Amino acid sequence: MSGIGVEACVQAARSRALAVLRVRGRALAAALLPAGAAVILLTGGSTGHLVGPGWDAARWAVGVLAVLVLLAAAGIALVVARARPATTPTVPIPEESAPDLYRMVRDLAERLDVPAPSAVALTPDCDSWLEDRTHAAHGPPARSAPDEIAGPNAHRRTPVAPVLVIGSPFLWWMRVGELRAVLAPVVAGTGPSAHPDIAAARRFVRGLDAALAVASAPGRRPPVRAVCAGLGWAAGLMLRGCREHATQMERGVAAAAAERAQAVDYGLRIVAQEQVGLAYAGWDRLLTRVALPAWRMGRWPSRLDAGVVAALTELSRRDRLAEGFASRLGERPACDLLEEPGAVDEATSLLAARLFHGGPAEPGPDWAPVDWQAYPEEVVDRTWRAEAARLHRVLDSLGVLPTLDPTAPDPGGPTLARVLDHLTEPATALPHQAPFTAEDPRARSREDAEDPYGDEDGDRGTERSAALAAGLSAELAREEACVPRGATAAGHGPDSALWDDDALPLVPLQPPRTGRDLLADHVTAMVCCAAVDTAGAVPALDWLDGPSLLLDGERAADLAPKVLSLIEEGDPGPLRDWLTATGIRPEKPVRLV
Repeated sequence: MSGIGVEACVQAARSRALAVLRVRGRALAAALLPAGAAVILLTGGSTGHLVGPGWDAARWAVGVLAVLVLLAAAGIALVVARARPATTPTVPIPEESAPDLYRMVRDLAERLDVPAPSAVALTPDCDSWLEDRTHAAHGPPARSAPDEIAGPNAHRRTPVAPVLVIGSPFLWWMRVGELRAVLAPVVAGTGPSAHPDIAAARRFVRGLDAALAVASAPGRRPPVRAVCAGLGWAAGLMLRGCREHATQMERGVAAAAAERAQAVDYGLRIVAQEQVGLAYAGWDRLLTRVALPAWRMGRWPSRLDAGVVAALTELSRRDRLAEGFASRLGERPACDLLEEPGAVDEATSLLAARLFHGGPAEPGPDWAPVDWQAYPEEVVDRTWRAEAARLHRVLDSLGVLPTLDPTAPDPGGPTLARVLDHLTEPATALPHQAPFTAEDPRARSREDAEDPYGDEDGDRGTERSAALAAGLSAELAREEACVPRGATAAGHGPDSALWDDDALPLVPLQPPRTGRDLLADHVTAMVCCAAVDTAGAVPALDWLDGPSLLLDGERAADLAPKVLSLIEEGDPGPLRDWLTATGIRPEKPVRLV
C-alpha cells in the first residue's frame, strides 16, 4: 500500500468537499445580504447620515425583504437539516446474530487502519457498499448550527461510521476468504468517510437531495405547492452548483479506498472478483426464471440465497466454468458467519420479493412462503393450471366451441384439442396477419385491452391468436386489478418507512409481457397440464430455467418452438407430432384450478 497515494487521494477528495461547502457558504452569504443592507440603512438613519423620505422607504422595503429572506433561508435550512434521505431497504444484522461476521469486519478494518463500520446489513443484490444513515435515523445533531455554518476552527462532531451493506448472495456463494477480499476495498472507504470535511459535504448533499424530494412530492394544496416550489428551486440551484464537486469527491474517496486495500488479500481478490460475476449471473437467472413465476402466483421462495448456490452449482456443472469447483465448495462458506442463516435467508428473500415484484411486507393467505421441495407442486403445477383455466375462460368469452366438429360428443371438460382447433388457421383464411397486443395488461383499460391492433414491436400472428391474446391481456388486467399490492402500515420497518410503497416494485425484473408472450405461456401451460394428466409427466424445477416439464425423467426442452409455430402461423403440425410422439392425449379433459 502506498501511503503517499492514499493521502493524495484523500486530499483531492477533501478539496472537492471544501468546494461543496463553499457552495453552502455562498448560499448563506446570499441569504444574509439583505439583512446586511438593512443593518447599514438602519445604522445610517440612527447616525443622521441617511435621512429623508426616500431613505425611510428604502429602510422599510429592505427591512421587510431581509425578514422574508431570513425566514425563507431558515425554513430551507431546517428542511435540509431535518429531511430524511432515502435509504436502501436492507435486512439489519445485529452483532449478536453474527458475531463471527462482525469480528471478521473489525479485523479487516484494523488491518486497513480505518474505523470499523457501525453495523452490518444485507441487501438482496450482488453488490456491497457503505451507507451513512445517521442523517436519516437521528435527524440533525445537537450542534448542527456551528457545524453547518461556522469556520474551520469551530467545533465539529466526530462522524459516525457508516453501515456496511453486503449483498446476500455473496454470503452464500463465496467462501470466507473470498468475502473478506471482496469487502476490503469497501471497508477501506470508512477512512475517508471519517474526515470531518467530507462527512459535512456528504450531509449537505444528502440533505439537498432529500429536500428536493420533499418539494416534489405530489398531492399538495395550492399554498403549500407554492412554498414547495420555492424550496425545490433553492435546493435544485444549490445541488447543481455542487454536483460536479460532489462527484469528484466520491471518486477521490473510492480511489483512496482502493489504494488502501491493495495490500490486503490482493491475489485472492482477483479470484473473488470472478466469483462476483458468477454470483451476479446466477442471481439474475434465479430471480427472473425461478422466483418471478412464484411471485406471480402469490408465493415467495423463502430460501433464495440457498437457491443461488444450487443454480450456480448447476451452471458450473453444465458450462464447466471453473476448474477445481468441487474442492472450492469444500471450503467454509461465508454464511457460516451467521448464527441463523436460514432466518436471514428468509428475511432477505421476502425483501427481494418486495423490491423486485412489489409483494406485501408480511406473509398472508395470498402471500405465503414456499420451500424448494414444494416448488414444483405449489408453483409450477398451480401456475400451469391457473393459466390453462384463464385460457379456457377467454375461449368461453369468445364463444369458441369445444371442437370444430359439432357432431363430436362433449368430452366433459376443458381439452387441449379445443385450443389446437381454435388456433389452427383455416385453409380458406386470408393471408393477413394481425399484430399481437404488447402493452402492460395492468396499465391498459378494458377497451384498449380488447383491441388486438395495438402492438408496435413487430410481433405478428394469426387473427385468432391476436384476438385470444387480447382477451388474455384483458382478463389478466381484471384479475390483477383486484389484488392489493405493496405493504401495509403494519409491515413498515425502520428502513421501509423511508421508501414509497406506491412505487413498488422499485427494481422490476422484466418488462411487461407482450400479448405474444402471454398467449405462448398460456398455451404451453395447457400442453403441460395435458402431459401431466394424460401422459404421466411431472412438474419440476430447473435451477437455471425455472418451471419445467419432465417426461420419462427427461426435461421437455423442445416445446417452445412448436407452440410458437401454432400461435404465429396457425400451424399445429409440429405440436401435434410432438404430442403423438410423447403419448399426450389432447382430446382428454384436464384438471384445472
